[in-house]
Amino acid sequence: MVTPTEKNHNKHLDLLQDYKIHLIKYIEELEKLDKQSEFAKKWNETTIKERRQEVQVVDKILKNLIRF
Repeated sequence: MVTPTEKNHNKHLDLLQDYKIHLIKYIEELEKLDKQSEFAKKWNETTIKERRQEVQVVDKILKNLIRF
């Protein structure tokens, strides 16, 4: 039987995973815009870099939490 703590833990893991997927899709959309416009490429360059770093952090958190 799943305890309330385990249920809550799994819920938060799911939320983190959903956020990671959202970030990946967001990066893909920004990259599509980059291909269409040189201005957008310069504009989105730092945003894409920051979101990729954020994906890495979320991924590390997920990997560490899954161990428990």
